[in-house]
Amino acid sequence: MLSGLTYDRILAGKVVKKVTMAEQALYSGPAVRRLRKRLGLTQAAMAQRLGISPTYLNLIERNQRPLSARVLLSLTGDFDLDPRALGHASEIGGVDGLARRFADRRFAQFGIDREEIVELLSAAPQAAAAFAALYDAAGEGADAAGGLSGGPASPLVTSRREIERWNNHFADLDHAAEALADELRLSRGELAPALAERLRERHQLTVRVLPQEVMPDALRRLDLHARQVQLSEMLGPSARTFQVALQIARLEARDEIAGIVAGSNLADEAARRFFERHLLAYFAAALLMPYRRFLRACEATGYDLDILRHRFGVSFEQLAHRLTTLQRVGERGLPFFMARFDQAGQISKRFAGASGATFLEGEASCPLWKVHQVFARPDDTLVQPVRVDGVTAGPTHWLTISRRTLGGPAGQAQFAVVLGLEARLAEQCAFARGVTLRADEAMMIGQGCSQCRVAGCAQRALPPRGAQLQFTSGEQWLSPFRFA
Repeated sequence: MLSGLTYDRILAGKVVKKVTMAEQALYSGPAVRRLRKRLGLTQAAMAQRLGISPTYLNLIERNQRPLSARVLLSLTGDFDLDPRALGHASEIGGVDGLARRFADRRFAQFGIDREEIVELLSAAPQAAAAFAALYDAAGEGADAAGGLSGGPASPLVTSRREIERWNNHFADLDHAAEALADELRLSRGELAPALAERLRERHQLTVRVLPQEVMPDALRRLDLHARQVQLSEMLGPSARTFQVALQIARLEARDEIAGIVAGSNLADEAARRFFERHLLAYFAAALLMPYRRFLRACEATGYDLDILRHRFGVSFEQLAHRLTTLQRVGERGLPFFMARFDQAGQISKRFAGASGATFLEGEASCPLWKVHQVFARPDDTLVQPVRVDGVTAGPTHWLTISRRTLGGPAGQAQFAVVLGLEARLAEQCAFARGVTLRADEAMMIGQGCSQCRVAGCAQRALPPRGAQLQFTSGEQWLSPFRFA
């Protein structure tokens, strides 16, 4: 491969992003094979026209070698190959995106595992893309009565699918934020003043903190008449700094963000706005926690969450978001997932990143998961190894870390934020000290009672959907529901 060579990745007729060949290994063997057969060429004949050996072409077609820049240019130029034919795997989120769709309870009876998903995506990417498009268009999940929703996914879900397609890693934004952070020479002691000075010098804006009665419902407001970025006095220090970073993102990263949003081809305006909002927050977090500096701190401290929060001056939730993004090629961090729950158990945020956590897709959660206990223990960090019942694709054994966080002015809203990492990867992490990582000692949890088939659970509120219930006379069992 030619290091440093850049090309435009063109999907659906639009430039999505500039990438280096080192950052994206393009495996599109089935598309090359279909092209060759359509043209009636043998492998030897096509290899000769491409200037490569038949053996190398055979490896490309079997997805055992990626397309080099030179071969890609020959295919698109000499053979008039539509680049969109190479994009199906990335468009549906790759193996993880397809695994997430097959994790739907409607396919549970088929027992489709990750190996079969890999084979499907490799052998028949267009069929996989067709299935993904049909699934997304038909809607997903179940309503309260247990039936299928039957409608298209909501704008919020559609936006989240686009984030998943990128594995929540946007390399261009990371590089731009890192360059800006280096330019400002940000450090823990001078972070907030440096950001405020950037607004003053570059944009002629000052930061002003206003009383709560002046901003009763707002956290941040841009007043161009007064040339002020106005913040609520009810925000804590880390929240104020993040809001200033968000304003800088709006002013200085708007072109990069607009290009990514345009390349997403999201048809729904609300979905585009949700996606844009996520990208703005992504840039702000990358500015506060520059990639290389942050990754080095993670590795040096064993991902000690308390040290990282204090070193970078961020909240637990901001830190959790950032930990799901560390997927730079050649400089990858550990693959975390994060989710945020309210006190009713509703999930308001979920980012799987590159973790493969397909079980987050459920609409309900398990009460045995300690994330739901943090509201009663607001000052504690709860560490819990869990195994997830009923997962057919993706890891099942995790180490999870949960804390209560506060949102809104004066912390009027309470949330539970949970971070998760595959247990097999957690051994060297600071938060795993003193915790057993044996799978047989982890707490078994489900994806909500209606999808869980763990027998004998006293906490069970509903029987498993579709289970054959058993009734006996004169006996009382630990669980209110017995099933085959």
